[in-house]
Amino acid sequence: MQWSSSAFVLAVVFCSTHAFADPVQKSEDIVKFFAGAADLGKSRGICVGSEEECKSKSKASDAPGGKTGLDMMINFGLDSAELDTTARAELGEFAKALKDNRLSKFNFVVEGYTDATGTVHYNEGLSQRRAQSVAAFLTASGIETARINPIGMGEKNPRSPNPYDPVNRRVEMRIKTQ
Repeated sequence: MQWSSSAFVLAVVFCSTHAFADPVQKSEDIVKFFAGAADLGKSRGICVGSEEECKSKSKASDAPGGKTGLDMMINFGLDSAELDTTARAELGEFAKALKDNRLSKFNFVVEGYTDATGTVHYNEGLSQRRAQSVAAFLTASGIETARINPIGMGEKNPRSPNPYDPVNRRVEMRIKTQ
């Protein structure tokens, strides 16, 4: 009986942390995305035409459905900063991408987040431990420590409107702009 309840708990934890996760991103896709984002912001340009023509061109480029970011999140179990097998596979691809010459000049911010379970103070610490867990994996994979900046964000910027949704327990990576 003890074994079956442990298996059930493991299945619930696994399903709750990765039920909404995307498939593993391949390192080449990661490199292409970040190398293409090298301008670190919206492109600026001159629009030739009437005001209405220029506004319509701007709206077309901002249209939903156009991918604005690389959706590579590392999810965690409740009250955990431990990386599971899926997270390690995803981070392995990310580390491989960071070793590519096309990304060798970029530094990255690793932002840890929590859901609303727990106090604000506790969640700030947990989110920092999550970010540090990812940073430690990346440095153990050969990425220079100076290129990775782990930051705990606590409950800020939830991915789901439900503050207790497991998808909010995550780490996200982005290019450091300053």
